Amino acid sequence: MLIGTACRFGGRVGSCVLTPLARLFVSSSNMAKSKFEYVRNFETDDTCLRNCYIVVRLDGRNFHKFAEQHKFTKPNDNRALGLMARSARSVMEELEDIVIAYGQSDEFSFVFKRTSTWFKRRASKLMTHVASQFSSSYVFYWKEFFEEQPLLYPPGFDGRVVLYPSNRNLRDYLSWRQADCHINNLYNTVFWTLVLKGGLTTTQAEDRLKGKLAADKNEILFSEFDINYNNESALHRKGTALIWEKRDETVTKRTKLPNKEEKDVAVTRSRRRVEAYHCDIIADQFWEEHPDILEDDNC
Repeated sequence: MLIGTACRFGGRVGSCVLTPLARLFVSSSNMAKSKFEYVRNFETDDTCLRNCYIVVRLDGRNFHKFAEQHKFTKPNDNRALGLMARSARSVMEELEDIVIAYGQSDEFSFVFKRTSTWFKRRASKLMTHVASQFSSSYVFYWKEFFEEQPLLYPPGFDGRVVLYPSNRNLRDYLSWRQADCHINNLYNTVFWTLVLKGGLTTTQAEDRLKGKLAADKNEILFSEFDINYNNESALHRKGTALIWEKRDETVTKRTKLPNKEEKDVAVTRSRRRVEAYHCDIIADQFWEEHPDILEDDNC
């Protein structure tokens, strides 16, 4: 071995002498370890508390600038929202312990089940894996959604990890994000309607909306532009919830019969797939219709 031992033979069983580099490696169980191994003691233990839902939330970095340079449609670009959802689906398909993901605008939250042991529940591992899978998917699927618009530079996403010990805490978190979706989308809808249809500058539109409540904004849309906000796309008003569901799929399989003849036979199998919903996740109905998302608080 070049860095291991130098053996001398002289008519008897060779005696081996460690080279200087080999002396760096010590072992009590035949596994090579170096004297530099101690640096691992500086690593911080970031194991997530057991029996808690692990939420990884990603946010687009400087996405206001990114949207401007890539000519996103105002106030909502269905291509961009579709790409975000497709990237989130890729993350869920890679990490099947994610029971639900919710996204709106340039953010997405991923909820790992309470009993998950992926990456030994290390927060840094979970966050970086989600962020890297999402970011690479965003670039990979870009052309499927932005056929004519080239990707000018790689997008960036920052992430954070938060733990929620109960079903109520988790539902309140997701309710907070959907309420944020409603508040931001209502404002953006009125703002860009005033600019694009009302002829105001962005500064004038901002001044017009200062101090306005939700009812005032709805009134501006309806009375001045004949727009009923409740009729706007649920994708824009509610965001996107991704969950696992079982779906029956029928495929045709070529089968050889006892008489050696071949015949096409329809075979039905049940498979789990990620499905998208654009609905109210604050009220009880969604959770009652999908009881498998949450785990029992008493477990």
